[in-house]
Amino acid sequence: MRILAIAAALAVALPVPSQVMAHEFWIEPLAYQVDSSDLIIGELTNGQEFAGSQFAYLPQRFERFTVAAGMRQGDVLNRLGARPALSIAPLSEGLNVISYQSTLSTMTYSEWAKFLKFSAHKDFADIEAIHDARGLPRTGFVEGYWRFAKTLVGAGNSIGSDFRSGLAIEFVALDNPYTDDLSNGLRVQLYYLDDLRGDAQVELFEKAPDGTVDITLHRTDANGIATLPVKAGFSYLVDAVVLREPSNELAAEAEIVWETLWAALTFGVPE
Repeated sequence: MRILAIAAALAVALPVPSQVMAHEFWIEPLAYQVDSSDLIIGELTNGQEFAGSQFAYLPQRFERFTVAAGMRQGDVLNRLGARPALSIAPLSEGLNVISYQSTLSTMTYSEWAKFLKFSAHKDFADIEAIHDARGLPRTGFVEGYWRFAKTLVGAGNSIGSDFRSGLAIEFVALDNPYTDDLSNGLRVQLYYLDDLRGDAQVELFEKAPDGTVDITLHRTDANGIATLPVKAGFSYLVDAVVLREPSNELAAEAEIVWETLWAALTFGVPE
């Protein structure tokens, strides 16, 4: 505990630079359902198409890492540098909701085409006109990005409901994937700050038991709800992104001209 406290105190609250494209980031448990007496173990993963590299437990990389179940909530603690980064006892029997908020990272665009491709992929309309209207250069500009990830893990009876955990952008599952009838799909509701995010693109990554991944695009309705088709025995990553102009203070401090906020939700569907 003392080592963790020292590491957190020494962590520098500056953006982490990156020279590669920012891809999806998610929490991927080794098992989405566990016995009440077992550990919840999972990886912090960054990559594409529901596969990627795993990150160690490093408090300087996150602003919060918590678990909640029922009326209880606590911090996710681990050894400094531990992998898997997530290794905790269930907070209680039922649905355990684990949330993660990263610190700010940055990346520099050296090619205009890459920014346009990313913007089109994430459904940012009229970005070229908006970028040019702000008088921004087409190369050498910097984006800052934040990761807001959640995962749902059922312990024991897996009973419970997902809820808003206070992330700036966040999916809330309106159905429990471990106890509810999902024959008509699983509903998720997307929030951005204090508002529901309607007519937003939602990317669904479906991983089969053999590891193959299928990707489909969906949209939220006026109430921010998207109904996602799911299958028994498969696991899922749900992703949505907001692109915005940073505040003057953040733009000056981090030297960024764009800011993206990434929401991710992972869960499994039992056989």
